[in-house]
Amino acid sequence: MRWLAGQTIVVYERAMPPTVAIILPPKEGFSPDAVGAVGLLVRRHALAADGFRSVVFGQAQARPFPGIKYHAVLPTWLPASATRRFAGGLLRALRELRPDLVEVHNRPDVAMFLAARLAIPVTLFLHNDPQGMRAARSVADRAALLGLARVVAVSGYIAGRMPPGVVVLPNCLDLADIPLSPPERAPLILFAGRVVADKGADSFVRACALALAQLPGWKAEMIGADRFRANSPDTKFLASLRPLAEAASIAMPGYRPHADVLAAMARAAIVVVPSRWAEPFGLTALEALAAGAALVYAPNGGLPEVVGDAGVPIDPENPAALAEALVALARDPARRAALGEAGRARAARFDPRRVVAELATLRRQTLDAWPRGTSAPI
Repeated sequence: MRWLAGQTIVVYERAMPPTVAIILPPKEGFSPDAVGAVGLLVRRHALAADGFRSVVFGQAQARPFPGIKYHAVLPTWLPASATRRFAGGLLRALRELRPDLVEVHNRPDVAMFLAARLAIPVTLFLHNDPQGMRAARSVADRAALLGLARVVAVSGYIAGRMPPGVVVLPNCLDLADIPLSPPERAPLILFAGRVVADKGADSFVRACALALAQLPGWKAEMIGADRFRANSPDTKFLASLRPLAEAASIAMPGYRPHADVLAAMARAAIVVVPSRWAEPFGLTALEALAAGAALVYAPNGGLPEVVGDAGVPIDPENPAALAEALVALARDPARRAALGEAGRARAARFDPRRVVAELATLRRQTLDAWPRGTSAPI
């Protein structure tokens, strides 16, 4: 309200939507050319405005995802670890931005550092087992994390690795992002992801070597490298795996952009996720379901929560049994078609509109619960 020429003029101003600073892990990619599961989820969160303005913070990117405000963090020059210097630069940038809420993805140490120095709510999103992370290895460390404004896990499995009080908000996937499948899917058995022992890459090669010998006309392919980028290092594991794959005529094209991976899933008849380790969520499996491929997977970690009964469970430590499952599935087109339909129906449960609506509710609850008068950085 203001005075003008002796009259009282009432001026209604629309309040600006709250600003959310979304923090990537220090080395996380965030571009069409280099991105992993964390970066993909952050992109979906940032694109879904739903009453909030988002600014994503992370390392310098040659070509960040378009349509999202991105801030490349300039690390401080303190005599400390790379993570500590990243956190210092991040703190400086956040004090300039003055957001209403900070969401740190997958770095408990960074979340605790910021929470101790900012008078705004800091939420931690856990994408991996916290018991293997800095600042979360001990029981006391994990209990201390619950002193943050909120802790969110991408699966019930991950939440179960923390004390009670963690909220589960699953990853999400827009079915519109999945390319259309051809009328007849290719006779292709596909592996997509990091080519490391934890992901069962060697088990896939050994199983396919056995299966392809019984499946004339079928092929197998492994898309991926040690890291989610084109210049991923050539590891000893990869070097030892290549001769085995070559002998079995398994293609290994290396890292490919995410769009290429989705296109391959849309045409492949079978996708295999043979992870040995307890997958925190299993985005690759969700993408395969959404693409309508017949999914063969290891039911470890959060994967059963994602797949339900829409896939074929296998033991990644038994390549011979995996080969038998692949041969049986390759010879049964009706079963593959049924699994594809079940997969698409299962993937629809992870629609981003529902997940983002839940995220918006969590954000509002976090802001409403934060003590009044402490919303500005110190």
